[in-house]
Amino acid sequence: MPIDPNETRVSEWVTTVDTVFPNQVNPVGTLFGGVVLQWMDVNAAVACARFCRQVVVTASTEPVDFRNPIYVGEIVEVRGRVAWTGTTSMIVRCEVHGENPITGERRLCTIGHLNFVAIGEDGRPTPVPHLRVETDLERRHWATGERVRQDILRRRRPSADGDGPGR
Repeated sequence: MPIDPNETRVSEWVTTVDTVFPNQVNPVGTLFGGVVLQWMDVNAAVACARFCRQVVVTASTEPVDFRNPIYVGEIVEVRGRVAWTGTTSMIVRCEVHGENPITGERRLCTIGHLNFVAIGEDGRPTPVPHLRVETDLERRHWATGERVRQDILRRRRPSADGDGPGR
């Protein structure tokens, strides 16, 4: 169903919760970063699909720095929401927390931004609704999403010597 180009929607947080098992960790007993990235990608895809009610695909993941480890047996919570929208693309903010299930201690382990594109029935990018931004927190997240988008565009420009992306 085509999107009204003037429609504005709210983006709700999507929360995913899982537990870390021994087959998901490295030799020091901490969760593989690739598993975290997979969970973030799925969470962000759900956030985008709920926001635009269209098929979405991952266009890029922005640099993710792991701040704190997540250990075997811990609970992992991934929260994501659309933070910025363009014409056909959406930047999702994902926050990942690790939680000790016995003590309840929670740690912020990473914040990442993922770039998604809505895909129409013809297989081409298709418009998404505008994001309604009302609170101070939403405005800060929008500004971060805008910076992420500018970084993506900067990377995609050809370099002066024609050899790869420009910086």
